[in-house]
Amino acid sequence: MNEGVSGLDHHFAKFLSGRSGLEGVAEEQFYAVVSRLSAALEGGHSCLRLVPEEVLLFRGNPLVSVDGEGRMSPLVLAGSNLYLHRYYTYETRLAKQILTLAGQSSGVVSPPLAEDVEAEVDYQKEAARVALQNALTIISGGPGTGKTTTVVKILALLVESCSNPLKIGLAAPTGKAAMRLSDSIGTSLANHEQIGLHEDIVQSIPTVACTLHRLLGVRRNSPQFIHNNDNPLDFDVVVVDEASMVDLAMMSKLVDALKPGAKLILLGDKDQLASVESGAVLVDLINSLPENSIELQKSYRFDANIKQLAVSINNAELKTTWDLLNDGQAHNVSLLASDKLGYIGGRYSEFIELVHQRLRSSTVCQDDIQKIFQIFQSFQVLCCTHHGERGVRGINQRVERSLAAKGFECKSETWYPGRPVLITRNDYGLDLYNGDIGIYLPGMGQQGGKVWFERPDGSVKGYSPNRLPQCETVFAMTIHKSQGSEFSEVVVVLPEADSRILSRELIYTGVTRAKSVVRLVSDKAVLGFALERNIRRHSGLQDFLR
Repeated sequence: MNEGVSGLDHHFAKFLSGRSGLEGVAEEQFYAVVSRLSAALEGGHSCLRLVPEEVLLFRGNPLVSVDGEGRMSPLVLAGSNLYLHRYYTYETRLAKQILTLAGQSSGVVSPPLAEDVEAEVDYQKEAARVALQNALTIISGGPGTGKTTTVVKILALLVESCSNPLKIGLAAPTGKAAMRLSDSIGTSLANHEQIGLHEDIVQSIPTVACTLHRLLGVRRNSPQFIHNNDNPLDFDVVVVDEASMVDLAMMSKLVDALKPGAKLILLGDKDQLASVESGAVLVDLINSLPENSIELQKSYRFDANIKQLAVSINNAELKTTWDLLNDGQAHNVSLLASDKLGYIGGRYSEFIELVHQRLRSSTVCQDDIQKIFQIFQSFQVLCCTHHGERGVRGINQRVERSLAAKGFECKSETWYPGRPVLITRNDYGLDLYNGDIGIYLPGMGQQGGKVWFERPDGSVKGYSPNRLPQCETVFAMTIHKSQGSEFSEVVVVLPEADSRILSRELIYTGVTRAKSVVRLVSDKAVLGFALERNIRRHSGLQDFLR
């Protein structure tokens, strides 16, 4: 079996090749290509590029349609790209939807109004111009470049220019990302005088975002949503933050659900990891639609040392990155070289002790729970892998043993006070999604213990542990799961040896989760392997958009 090909890939390829009508060497070649396609889809690619000999093998086969025309088939050949029919449909449909949207001009605001936007840099003015004149706007930028402030100003101009009330929807891929978007927009509106917004305009801009699943409306036991082309969303403008996390299928369903004449504004960092599922939609859209895209480049309210570290990582500059991590003057950016577990265990013992203090001091109320979340979010360990001593499971187990050694009752897989958990499977009925973080607190009064979660509107909600979907302890989490989150301090842990999962985007994403402090656990060689590896997902979306 080829490297990277799983048992499922093998059985799927065997199933199709047995029905291909081929025999001997041709059937073996067919099997090998389909197994590679299945493995590629698991790796986030939407299709597999074939060499000319393979194109000839698949063209004309009864299981393959060319450009999806003429008949339904499990496989589609588009040029030299081989697809499963479903992903071909998503890509071609999304390309058609996006081209229609990108080609729509807006008559809502005259171009001179964009000059009234008070912005410190021309990039923000340009973003406003693009958004006011087009139905599709893509605003990219690293942490602290003012994406949210820019979109608030754009929304204010749209509200001011419309004679009728403007319906605005705010969304993000995860609950945590939706919460951050809500906080950012709320902060910008609270400081509306500083950014030149009138009070009456401020009242017309919503401050609560939701997940994309909630925005589109979940259908039980169905991959389809309530809102679609036949039942569109009732929003004039939809803003989606952390758009790099939105996969091919979700983006297609979102664009499909926009009502005629609606605007779509996508915010994201093109240098972050792409979605866990298929595609790299944000990057493909930016590369294909420069007239609809703007990149904010000036950084505000983001630590200079962390920014410098992120830039050097993004540029694959190992020497600059390593020197910065070893520079004693950059006190908030450094290697964590000795007593790593002691440092991590010490930080989490402070958290558990503060939880116990809160529980002892008073009847715990919503403010106490929110304070506990604030304390927890001040520190997080981010790992590249699940397994091994430097993986999520290994560090979680060692942290719990460290806490137990300090006298806390922190037994693995038990519900102890302060245990943080990460939801790993969506539960639409409970409104809990993959990536949501909860904290267990014991019973208060007559109530049993509950796992509490922050909601995008700023409230908290508790669930009995028995009701929760699949979850795991989260003193450490993978960098992939941290997307959309932000912590005061992060410890980014690389494995002891090179791994295929390591990449420049992975390390960049981990480092930029930090607001104030970054500690890195790695040796120079492994960090070098990561910076040399740049993820490039294969898709045909850019070809279809062109």
